[in-house]
Amino acid sequence: MGKENGTRLALGLGLVAAVLSATAVLKGGYYLGKHEGDTLHLLQMVFRMAEGAWPHLDFVTPIGALAMAPIAWLVSLGLGIGMAILLAQVLVAIVMLPAIWWVAKSRFAGPWQYLFGGVTLVLILALVHGEAQPAVSISMHYNRWAWAATFLALASVMLPARGTPRPAVDGVVIGAAMTALLLIKITYFAAFILPVLVALIGRRAWREIGVGVVTGVILLVLFTMLAGTPMVWPAYLRDLMIVVGSDVRPAPGLSFANVVGAPAYMAGSLAALLAVIWLRQSGRALEGLVMLLTVPGFFFVTYQNFGNDPQWLPLLGLMLIMLRPGAEVTNGFGWNMRQAVTLTAVAVLAFGAPSVINLAYSPFRHATEEAEKFTPLLPGSGRHEDIVTPTIRAHRVDAKIAVDGPGTPYARFWDEDFRAGEQITWQGEDLAVCTIELGTVAWFNTMADGLVATGLTEGKTAFVADILNGFWLYGAFEPLAGNAPWYYGGLTGFEAADYLVVPLCPLSVSVRKQVLDEIQGTEASQDEDGGEIPARPGVDVALREVARSDLFILYEIGD
Repeated sequence: MGKENGTRLALGLGLVAAVLSATAVLKGGYYLGKHEGDTLHLLQMVFRMAEGAWPHLDFVTPIGALAMAPIAWLVSLGLGIGMAILLAQVLVAIVMLPAIWWVAKSRFAGPWQYLFGGVTLVLILALVHGEAQPAVSISMHYNRWAWAATFLALASVMLPARGTPRPAVDGVVIGAAMTALLLIKITYFAAFILPVLVALIGRRAWREIGVGVVTGVILLVLFTMLAGTPMVWPAYLRDLMIVVGSDVRPAPGLSFANVVGAPAYMAGSLAALLAVIWLRQSGRALEGLVMLLTVPGFFFVTYQNFGNDPQWLPLLGLMLIMLRPGAEVTNGFGWNMRQAVTLTAVAVLAFGAPSVINLAYSPFRHATEEAEKFTPLLPGSGRHEDIVTPTIRAHRVDAKIAVDGPGTPYARFWDEDFRAGEQITWQGEDLAVCTIELGTVAWFNTMADGLVATGLTEGKTAFVADILNGFWLYGAFEPLAGNAPWYYGGLTGFEAADYLVVPLCPLSVSVRKQVLDEIQGTEASQDEDGGEIPARPGVDVALREVARSDLFILYEIGD
């Protein structure tokens, strides 16, 4: 009977994976709905990896190599980037499917097996990052993949095995899942390694620990061999430290307090804390302790991820269902603990339903997009024109421009502190406070055409005073060694650049100011609380203006 159930489960999960995969690739390309800038960030890393570059060694990023490697491999085989993205998700689902099947079968019962496996597959194969916003986006796909690996690891250590224990298989799954977190996005590994270890040690699962450690070591050795040098690890750590010390995007969303206690999140947070209490009062002391250690990890990862989507809710609800005590168990107040745990699990699953439904529906929404309303994200790129974005988002250029300040009709309301993070005097010139808000494709195309028209870009590299350094995707300059495709802080790669590009209306006016302040240095000043901010020396290089247009100023970098 167990074998028959396992076969049915395998067929059911295979069907879910096949339907989601086939629906996603049906369009023959990737139809974005939003987040063009984030997508260009991903494309820069993928194209560089497809040409043999390595994250951390050849360019700066806090994201692990495994997040881009499947896409880059498919691009290196000749696929267009749009289909490579879609098929990479299918590839990841195929690789993870045996582990998903095993955890679903060995930790869950009845229909909960199918729900756990289905939700995990949805996380891998979805075409949106989460939340309840409908527009399709590949942005932050690595967060979804990391949540899927987290589901496998936590369910394996939190829930007792059903049927005949297979500690070696469990160890492989746990070790591979935690290694994947390390190589996709280390935030997840840091958040969940402690509860995983505590759960295994508390169960005296020594064989699982041993097999898991050996599995992880083997995978890390293979990764290091593929990278060609053990220096990839200190380089990875350096990139993470750059982000930790960054003022640009250490956490791209709400504050930690709001992620835990804001109205949209408070009910889920309280339910998670109740889960800890109910487990302890149900006599599940170890599970309660592990949950107590896991909940802060849930909060931290949600805080650190764009959108602050608590995608841990389905996992928590499903684990609570499987940890329900017998009907006779009561706490000190006489409350029925089975009922309490059940009600909490149902509430948690309801809280997480909008995001899961959005994720599950996204491939079907993608399949119904009207192709005539889209235009290539990388026009003129040949096979890579199979990634497209709505024409109105690509070609309608909107900007946010400051219209206050001295000499304006609003001068009497002016306060210089209002623009402290945006306004800058650069090379004796006050740069306009202007930010591009829509029309990324038109902006990049026009900027790149203008730069190429100077006759100075062929075979040269440039550092861009903006949040994205992607003009090479549109034919201007070459990729800059040691640079960060997405600006996190510092001047990484600046010493290798031939030119400096200063956009007059950038994608991020605050990043432009930060970059230019680092180049030219700053004078001593005071912060909002009256404390002294010390002067900061600039970079000792000569900058010679060699071209100027309505869109940019181009400087040659000298000694």
